[in-house]
Amino acid sequence: MSRTNEPLLNYRYRVEIDGLVVAGFSEVSGLGSEVETEEFKEGGAGFVRRLPSGFKQSNIVLKKGMGLSTDLIDWYREVVKALRYGKPIPKTPNLYISLIDSEGEERIRFRITSAYPIKWSGPELKGSGSDVAIETIELVHEGMEVV
Repeated sequence: MSRTNEPLLNYRYRVEIDGLVVAGFSEVSGLGSEVETEEFKEGGAGFVRRLPSGFKQSNIVLKKGMGLSTDLIDWYREVVKALRYGKPIPKTPNLYISLIDSEGEERIRFRITSAYPIKWSGPELKGSGSDVAIETIELVHEGMEVV
């Protein structure tokens, strides 16, 4: 039986940064883009025409349980340091996010090009809580495509 029409589940995914599979991301969001439009009013009838003026990519947001690794905040610090000293922003050549089917096979692979962090957030700490400490990194990028 063909599984081509079987919907993919949103909790089976893999994230690769610079060719390394990065495990433990609890959430990935921002896989999207949008065509921007401008409004032009036509005379007389007050008709408004909306014409495309460009497009923009959504920022990718990655969340994971905070551990002893400082890789994400170190990457963010490299960007801040580059800005401070007028150096080029360190961009990852490719970031891949793959959706995995119920058999464990990669079915859809998104390639995000020239990504770099623009925001890092540490965990919310609560004395009465028992949740996992989550760190968040927000990435801007130059393009996304399904490969």
